[in-house]
Amino acid sequence: MTSSTHIDVKANRRFRRLALNTVIVLYFLIIAGGVVRSTGAGMGCPDWPKCFGSWVPPTNISQLPANYKELYGAKLKGEVEFNPVKTWIEYVNRLLGAFTGVMIFFTLLASIPFLKSNNKRIFYLSLSAFILVGLQGWLGAKVVSFELLPIVVTLHMLVAIVIVFLLLYLFTWSAYAGNVLRLSDSGKQALSGIGIIVMTLSLVQILLGTQVREAIDEVIVRLGYGARGEWIDQLGTNFYIHRSFSIILFGVNLYWIDKIRKTEGTATIAGKIATACFWILIAEIGTGILMTYFGVPPFAQPLHLTFAILLIGLQFVIWLLVNGKQFLNVPEEVRLEHNRV
Repeated sequence: MTSSTHIDVKANRRFRRLALNTVIVLYFLIIAGGVVRSTGAGMGCPDWPKCFGSWVPPTNISQLPANYKELYGAKLKGEVEFNPVKTWIEYVNRLLGAFTGVMIFFTLLASIPFLKSNNKRIFYLSLSAFILVGLQGWLGAKVVSFELLPIVVTLHMLVAIVIVFLLLYLFTWSAYAGNVLRLSDSGKQALSGIGIIVMTLSLVQILLGTQVREAIDEVIVRLGYGARGEWIDQLGTNFYIHRSFSIILFGVNLYWIDKIRKTEGTATIAGKIATACFWILIAEIGTGILMTYFGVPPFAQPLHLTFAILLIGLQFVIWLLVNGKQFLNVPEEVRLEHNRV
């Protein structure tokens, strides 16, 4: 560090790259989690942290004990026949979870130099993300031990969103500190207020979607995975609320995106992210339509979830840029140094 406020260029660049790569890995983990749920592989490994009592999952039923149905059948929700595809889907999800933890640990290590500056919060936020990923791993174990209990699955999702927000804050601070929006107080308050509404509605929609997913799980128990075309017709009120709420979400998002683009222009960082939000919103609605009218194709489910988490993450980045001086809290001389990175 060159002083108590200035940030070493190499340290900042290393931290920024790690933060970005960690965010990317985390989104891959979210995709993997969506694949696990869409394929019904959540209990592909009925124990934790091992899988069928082994650190390397079996690939053939001959590798299991003869009485494996008695040992694990109660946790497989009636699917007592060994399915190597589902087992490995769940195991790969666990490996990605472990790798995400390693990446967040490296990000934590890269944040240590910030303890010597006026930006100690970068270290403490990195430490918080690392602690939360440990909690997330524990919740993952509880998802298995409680046999996909809905409230545990929902909590698992909420913690993932918090980790995404923490990592996106760290990346935004290290990458865009020189690109905070120069707005009047009234303009900032208006965009910030709308942004809070947009993010709140997005979170509500994600939680509603989680409830719909739980309802689908109950339908699957009755009809099985071979009756995908009948799932939607068996869903209750939560599905119709979720579908109708998307219209409100679409309208509010369009209004906010338009305000950002008109205020900042389309060539700025905020304008480009706002444009990306628009296309992600279209993709999210498109995957929702696919699931509703085309028999819930397996590929659409993880994409729908990923687009939702990606959208709320980018909304958060825009909100940080709008409130940059307050929440990024970067002194002017540090912003100038960021611009040279």
